Amino acid sequence: MKKKDFLFNYLNSLSPSGFENESQQIWIDYIKQYVDKVIIDNYGTAVGIINPESDFKVVIEAHVDEVSFRVKYISDKGYIYVIKNGGVDQQIAPSKKVNVHTSNGEIIDGFFGWPAIHVRGKGTKETHPSMDNIFIDVGADSKKEVNKMGIYVGNLITYPDKFSIMNNKYYVGKALDNKIGGYILSQVAKSINKKQTKLPFGLYIVNSVQEEVGLKGARMISETIKPDVAIIIDVTHDTTSPMMSKIKNGDIKCGDGPVLTYGPTIQQKLIQLIEKSAKNNNIPFQRKVSGSSTGTDTDSFAFSNGGIPSALISIPLKYMHTTVETSNINDVKNVKKLLIESLKNIEYNQDFKYLSI
Repeated sequence: MKKKDFLFNYLNSLSPSGFENESQQIWIDYIKQYVDKVIIDNYGTAVGIINPESDFKVVIEAHVDEVSFRVKYISDKGYIYVIKNGGVDQQIAPSKKVNVHTSNGEIIDGFFGWPAIHVRGKGTKETHPSMDNIFIDVGADSKKEVNKMGIYVGNLITYPDKFSIMNNKYYVGKALDNKIGGYILSQVAKSINKKQTKLPFGLYIVNSVQEEVGLKGARMISETIKPDVAIIIDVTHDTTSPMMSKIKNGDIKCGDGPVLTYGPTIQQKLIQLIEKSAKNNNIPFQRKVSGSSTGTDTDSFAFSNGGIPSALISIPLKYMHTTVETSNINDVKNVKKLLIESLKNIEYNQDFKYLSI
């Protein structure tokens, strides 16, 4: 499969938290040609391994899952109320079309209804979308009719929006967080394979599940692999778009390069290695600071197995957790390049301790 075909197929496929198998299978089928071995765990995290015989293990990781909804309650009149599956934004829901996934694999068309502008504020307090008042209409007039369609409490609800390229400069889609990271990992594996790059360690290319609901897939696979080093790829907020606070979120811009995070979770010597790799190869990068945690899978790796030297490289992203998440194509290319150059600078059995006895 060509790179562009894989990109579109992967980004357009289904991967809500807990239901990542469709996207994950596409990723596995693509990456297995570039690695020596593929393993999966019971919850669906996939790992492509280069040099599996090595006892020094380096992880590069992204997460495959995207945010979505599930059916929570069906009213007697046939309206469907929902619960979040990850941090999906209910503010964008009104008038959005949805796919309701039945237990037998069928997809039912629906949409989030909303009172007309003429009546809002006139005898009703429902003026802003909230998880208590947004609802889905599937064209049914009763709960019995909804159930007859195959829709029950617990069923999955997703947006049907498709991935696209805007102005030959931006990727746009509903799941760039963080399937664009999984795409980058696949291209790192491809580059290492095609260029026959010799690595002095085992490289574990991890596409983990359930990040959006508590960093759970990373926690499980870290215990399985027990890596010596971990570099995580995720997204972070572009703060140049309207209504974004640079004071709260830092000064980050799409197109200005990968973002390196600094904070307690980030291992000092590893982030210094990555920063040096960027400088030595003229790769532009930006900086941000985190608090006590990064809120990404970095935390799961860093604080597992007695402490794994971990670092985070992020792709600037506009409009996170909406259906139009937007990232700059050059940033994606530079994250790939930075990751490859950083791997070249990791030595077998490298000691990342920065204190001596």
